[in-house]
Amino acid sequence: MKPLVYKKSERRRRREPEVRPKMRITKGDRVRVMRGEDAGTEGTVMRVLLKDNRVVVEGVNMVTKHKRGTGTEEGGIIHFPAPIHVSNVMLLDPKSGDPTRVKRQQDKDGTVERLSRKSGQPIPRNR
Repeated sequence: MKPLVYKKSERRRRREPEVRPKMRITKGDRVRVMRGEDAGTEGTVMRVLLKDNRVVVEGVNMVTKHKRGTGTEEGGIIHFPAPIHVSNVMLLDPKSGDPTRVKRQQDKDGTVERLSRKSGQPIPRNR
């Protein structure tokens, strides 16, 4: 009969925090959808999901959900916008209204400002 030999369990290692890219799009920005089913439509960003790199745009990627009624709430069919990936939308230039890329510029006093690549105009923060 063989003697029982217990194996040592592996030590759990700490996970290093993930490095996420900085979002250049914030809540309240006007964007145009560049890819997908709703390509070409414009809307306002309602919510930004930083961990998933996704944004919820008003009137884009509409999803239908069938909700059962409870004692207090009425059931029915609900339509709401689902999140889309941030790479599929582009910020609109405040001067011309065309899609543009964004650069960040830091002033001497330390404030960071977003600038349009097309026109060089500052893009205001809408929070």
